[in-house]
Amino acid sequence: MLSVTILTKNSEKYIKQCLSALQKFSEVIVLDNDSTDNTLEIAQKFSNVKIFQNKFIGFGPLKNLAAEKTVHDWILNIDSDEIMTGPLLDEIFKLKPEERIVYRLGRYNYYNKKWIKACGWHPDRVIRLYNKKMTSYNDYLVHESIGIKTGMEIKDLCHPLEHHPFQSVEEMTHKMHHYTNLFAQQYKNKKNVPLWLASIKTIYTFIKNYFFQKGFLYGYEGLAISFYNASGVFFKYLKLYELNRSNNSSPSRESSN
Repeated sequence: MLSVTILTKNSEKYIKQCLSALQKFSEVIVLDNDSTDNTLEIAQKFSNVKIFQNKFIGFGPLKNLAAEKTVHDWILNIDSDEIMTGPLLDEIFKLKPEERIVYRLGRYNYYNKKWIKACGWHPDRVIRLYNKKMTSYNDYLVHESIGIKTGMEIKDLCHPLEHHPFQSVEEMTHKMHHYTNLFAQQYKNKKNVPLWLASIKTIYTFIKNYFFQKGFLYGYEGLAISFYNASGVFFKYLKLYELNRSNNSSPSRESSN
């Protein structure tokens, strides 16, 4: 037996499809972060869903908190914009999981319902099925990952998730700024990247995504995704630079009598 965990934040666009595909599971934990749309109203309609709410403390800590609320030890973590396919569901229900193994799922990534097999979006594999007694997510605010301890292995499942991260450039821009803010906060005073290197990384990312990883074959979508990836690199390092600079230049305060 396993439980499903999902983090939500204004996820009404795909949460119905996401939860509809999970109705065979006895327990789905939805941990919401102050949604102001219809996310919770939609989730409440599913009898196997348990809803909890918590302020944002980072993606890694939130996923661990959701796992703590589950009845079962085996956890399948799904994003609110991901949809389980029938073949993947069948594969998981037939699986006899081993505690020392974490299971990795493939993802088909879509931009406005168009499957993108370029720009570093394909192939894409993510570890999502694990035993919470054996491991957990790290405490990163963003780009969190499952810990692989000594003696543990990664096993790939055959069938993919459908992932629908973006419908428009506006959504991409919003997410990019949110994630780069979290990156800068996470690495403040821990990492220092000079601006010249950030510029080189930005240019290289665009060239790699658009040309080497064949984004140019996908029209405006490939161009938009390549710019999104490159902009993410540029702004995360620029924001980190500003935070570090602001902290280092802050005048020391002296106590007054």
